[in-house]
Amino acid sequence: MMANGWTPERRARQAELIRNWRPWEKGKGPKTKAGKEIVSQNAFKGGSWKLKRDLSKILRNQRRCLYR
Repeated sequence: MMANGWTPERRARQAELIRNWRPWEKGKGPKTKAGKEIVSQNAFKGGSWKLKRDLSKILRNQRRCLYR
């Protein structure tokens, strides 16, 4: 028995059930162009972090040049 409770037999049975069930064919994702545009931003966390990081690097380099 595995630590998480899934025996090899249970894992094989579940794999067979999923292959028969075929959930990947029943996806309910967006169908319209507008819907696809909306969900394309789901993982977006905001864009200012890269700008802040770049600005921080510039300021750090400037400080190094000024105080040498």
